[in-house]
Amino acid sequence: MEDYDIFEVEAFTLQCGDVLRKAILAYKTYGTLNEAGDNVVVLPTFYTGSHYRNEGFFGPGRAIDPARHFVVSINLMGNGLSSSPSNTPPPHDGPRFPDVTLWDNIACQYRLLTERLGVNKIALVTGWSMAGCQSYQWAAQYPDFVDAALPFCASAKTSPHNQVFLEGIKAALQADAAWNGGDYDAQPEKGLRAFGRVYAGWAFSQTFYREGLYRRQGFGTIEDVLVDWEEDHVQNWDANDLLAKLSTWKHGDIGNNPLYGGDFKKALGSIKARSILIPCTTDLYFPPEDNEIEVRHMPNADLRPFDSPWGHCVASPGNEPEFARVLDSCISELLNG
Repeated sequence: MEDYDIFEVEAFTLQCGDVLRKAILAYKTYGTLNEAGDNVVVLPTFYTGSHYRNEGFFGPGRAIDPARHFVVSINLMGNGLSSSPSNTPPPHDGPRFPDVTLWDNIACQYRLLTERLGVNKIALVTGWSMAGCQSYQWAAQYPDFVDAALPFCASAKTSPHNQVFLEGIKAALQADAAWNGGDYDAQPEKGLRAFGRVYAGWAFSQTFYREGLYRRQGFGTIEDVLVDWEEDHVQNWDANDLLAKLSTWKHGDIGNNPLYGGDFKKALGSIKARSILIPCTTDLYFPPEDNEIEVRHMPNADLRPFDSPWGHCVASPGNEPEFARVLDSCISELLNG
């Protein structure tokens, strides 16, 4: 049985102008909403994540604790649970699924919180990678609704170098003849395997591989790592879904919307939430330099780089216990005002 709930929005108009006949958000809540409706912690999901994976970021005795907080874990559109190419009926099925932006995701999430869940204010929005990008988006899109934000290993605008990475893994997937423009009869396995192999080279730092830190994950060789990444993508992901989320990631920009008219610095300056930004010093997707630029334009933000050879995957639950300790410390700081 499904362990999550569904929120539906009829005739949901996207930023691109297309209209989803029925937009769907899959979400799960933990804990109880208080009488004021403001003990809410929002956890969006990351690129290959789901609400299941978010459970590694909170729990009894941790900074985010369902005994004190109403935790709302919301699946990103394109991840196969919320509206995605793989679960949307014609005319928006498969490769015909429209471009969905972070703006679209957060607009739908706002409706979930206010119309379904009775939330009056978000105490904290936080998340890793694309979930962190959504944290920035929340704080800029609804500045009076968000008290605090903590994006980690993320950015408010996808950098040109990040876009080059995304185009590379996209090309690897689409090189498979079975891709067939997205109208495949069976998943393009060779393309998915290539996608996973290329991805693995960016997920960790050069030092991670040089020093053999993958052995701490139970892998004997680099080839074992690559095969594991292959199998994860082949077994768990639909190719069109991966590319739909990739498009959302590539076009991430908190200023590119009707509210800010493309003015990225204005969008950053409009964020009222108390914010802590935690990059990893060796992250190849979201390097600290991006966050250094952002924090200069955010009125109430602090930059806390975490030094580690684990790269982007330092934040994946279970990889680096010290990161989890620092993350909890920063979350407690924000939640305690």
